[in-house]
Amino acid sequence: MTASGRATRQASVVVRRCAELAGISSEPGRTTRVHLSPEHLRVNDVVGGWMREAGLAVHVDAVGNLHGRLAPTAAGPEDAPVRTLLLGSHLDTVVDAGRYDGVVGVLMALATVERLVADGTALPFALEVVAFTDEEGTRFGTALLGSSAVAGHWDDAWWDLVDADGTTLREASVAAGLDPALVGTAALDPTTLVGYLEAHIEQAPHLDEAGRALGVVTGIAGARRFVVDVTGEARHAGGTPFARRRDALLAAAEAALAVERTCRERDQIGTVGTLTVAPGAVNVVPGRARFSVDLRGETDAGRDAAWDAVTAELDAIAARRGVTVAVRQVHEAGAVRCADRMREAVRAGVLATGDATPAALFSRAGHDAMALAAVTDVGMLFLRNPDGTSHHPDEHVAEADVALGLDALAAAVVHLASEDGGSGR
Repeated sequence: MTASGRATRQASVVVRRCAELAGISSEPGRTTRVHLSPEHLRVNDVVGGWMREAGLAVHVDAVGNLHGRLAPTAAGPEDAPVRTLLLGSHLDTVVDAGRYDGVVGVLMALATVERLVADGTALPFALEVVAFTDEEGTRFGTALLGSSAVAGHWDDAWWDLVDADGTTLREASVAAGLDPALVGTAALDPTTLVGYLEAHIEQAPHLDEAGRALGVVTGIAGARRFVVDVTGEARHAGGTPFARRRDALLAAAEAALAVERTCRERDQIGTVGTLTVAPGAVNVVPGRARFSVDLRGETDAGRDAAWDAVTAELDAIAARRGVTVAVRQVHEAGAVRCADRMREAVRAGVLATGDATPAALFSRAGHDAMALAAVTDVGMLFLRNPDGTSHHPDEHVAEADVALGLDALAAAVVHLASEDGGSGR
C-alpha cells in the first residue's frame, strides 16, 4: 500500500471511530459525555481497547485520564532515564457536542503511534497517548482538571466542587472506582518529558477561509471565568414605578452589553454565556440575577486590563440601578506560547504534506496543552473545520484533512527524534 493510501485508510478509521464514540452519550439523539459519567467510563474502556490492540500498555490514572504507552524503539545512552513524548487530547464533551472536538486528537495520536510502529521508526523516547478527562469543565465548572493533575498542579479545593445533582467531585471519583488520596500519582515528572503534541480541529474559521487544511498553532489565549450575582429587589411589576425599581435583570443585561463593548474596544474576547433570573415570574420585577463571564486574551495583561474595565462598569451600573454586585472567579488559565522547537516540529510536519507555506494561527479556544505548558514544551496542529463551528453537532473535519494531519503528526514526531534525540528541556 502506498503512503498516501495508508494515510487515507487510517483517516477513514479515525473518522469512523469518532462517529462510534459520538453514540456513547447520556442523551439520546445528541452527544453529551461529562467527566466520570458512565458514558465517560465506557469511552475510556473502548479507546483503551483500541490502545491495547495497537500494542500499548494501558492504564487509567487517579483522576480518570486514560494512558497508552509505547516504550522507546531505539536504544538510548546506557543508564539514561527513559524520556517520554506525550500525544493526545480529551474525550469529555460539552452538552450537545460535535463528534470531533478533542476526540479526533486522541484518535489521531493513536493512529500516529500505529503508523510509526508499522514503519519500524526508531525513536529514542517513549510515546504516550493521553486521553485527558474534564478538559471542558462541563460537569463541575472547572476546566482542565485531568491535564492539571498530570502537570502536578492539582488543587485539593476541587474535590469539593459540586455538579448540578449535588454530587461532589470526590464522591464522583470514588463512585468511578478512583482513589482521591492517590491524585499525586497522576503527575508526571517534568524532567522525563520530551514535550506534548496535540492535534485539534480549529474552533474558528481561519483555515477554512484561507482554503488551508492544516495550521501551526503559535499560542493559546489566557482565560478567566466568573460568576456574577446581582441583587436588587423583587416587587410588583404593575405597582412599582420605574424610579423605584431595583431591577436585577436589567442591571445584568447592561453588564452583558458592557462586557461585549469593553472587549470589542480592547481586542479581547468576552462572552456572557448563561443568565438566570429570580423569582422568574412574569409580573414581578426581578430581584436577583446571575450570569457568567468568559474572558480571554492573547496576553494575560490585556485580558486582565479588560476585566478591570468591566468591573468598573459593573460598579457604575450597580450605583445607577440601586443593586449590589458580587463577583466570584471560578477558573483561570494563563496565556500559553507554543515552544519554538515544538512549533518548528509541527511546521516540519505540515511541510512534509506538501504545504510549502504552513499557516500560523493563534488559538482563542483553550486546550489541555495550556496545563501541560507549565511542565513541558507544547505544540499544536490545527485541522480545518468548515465555518469554524464547534461545541455543536455541526462541527466537522474532512477525512482527507485527517489524512494530511496524520502525515503531519507522524513527521513532527520524527522531526523531534532527529532534531535532538528527545533531549527536551
